[in-house]
Amino acid sequence: MTCKDILILLLFICFFIPVKGQDKGKKFEPEWNVGVGFGPTFSTIDFEKAKGGASLSTKNTQQFAGGLALRYLSEKNLGFIVELNYSQQGWEQDFSKEPEQSQYAHTHKLSYLELPVLTHIYFGRKLRFVFNLGPKLSYLISESEEMNKELSDYLSSGNMGPGFVTHQYYRNADRKIDYGLMGGLGLELRTGIGNFMLEGRYTFGLGDIYSNSKSDYFPRSANRVISAKLTYYIKLF
Repeated sequence: MTCKDILILLLFICFFIPVKGQDKGKKFEPEWNVGVGFGPTFSTIDFEKAKGGASLSTKNTQQFAGGLALRYLSEKNLGFIVELNYSQQGWEQDFSKEPEQSQYAHTHKLSYLELPVLTHIYFGRKLRFVFNLGPKLSYLISESEEMNKELSDYLSSGNMGPGFVTHQYYRNADRKIDYGLMGGLGLELRTGIGNFMLEGRYTFGLGDIYSNSKSDYFPRSANRVISAKLTYYIKLF
């Protein structure tokens, strides 16, 4: 199954199942919720190597995300969520595949303001199964780069081999705007003091942080983020 097939299937779930799942025997009252959420992020960058070039291996770096959420339950089993989050992302280079490079360390951190707009599907009453899916727009507000002395000295020597990729060092992101598709699964517990939603999410980046013209080294440099989020909602009206 291709990525396109998966996206079509998810969109089908979002828009078809809620309609089929309506309970016409009970009147539904729309509901507005406001909430605050936070949780860890495990992010990396999908670097696609240039034709004939060496590949760049990365691994997840753990950071943090949190922000505000507005939710509207428009009908039974269906609603939408709009969030404004501060999200820390980026990547850590993986040197473990080359024993002679195991002493090196490099991390690049990216901090975004992000705006997800998610279709919200739920089933159940007090304890609900939830599924969220939708686009996400992000703006890069800061970034930082860290490397250890061993790697810094190696780069300064100028004696890197042809298989050692250097195009990501001492280089900020070329693009401030990022966009992608976010999906999440989780559970919500509705109580007398508010609603608690625990969710696992995956963000598939569709944009690139670096320029990807024919003259650039990386044809692809997209964010990939796995995250967990606990959101506390209270009912407005």
